[in-house]
Amino acid sequence: MGWTGVLVLGMAIGLAGWWLHPLRRSSRARWWGALLAGLLGAGVARMAGNVIGLFHDGDTLEWPVCTALALISVAVTVGLLSRR
Repeated sequence: MGWTGVLVLGMAIGLAGWWLHPLRRSSRARWWGALLAGLLGAGVARMAGNVIGLFHDGDTLEWPVCTALALISVAVTVGLLSRR
């Protein structure tokens, strides 16, 4: 997938996750914070997967792992910054 694919995936997940999160309206999280969380989540997932040997560059498992960790990081970021 390469780093370009990871960055595009992280940005897409970040923006979509922020827009679809139920606490978005009552949250102090802005779209750029969710975008950054998605980028970091996807990047960390790719690096960790390569380091521990879960997958190698271009493996099929790389896409769902990077997507899941990016989505979890966006959901946690927006949820923690919500005003309750």
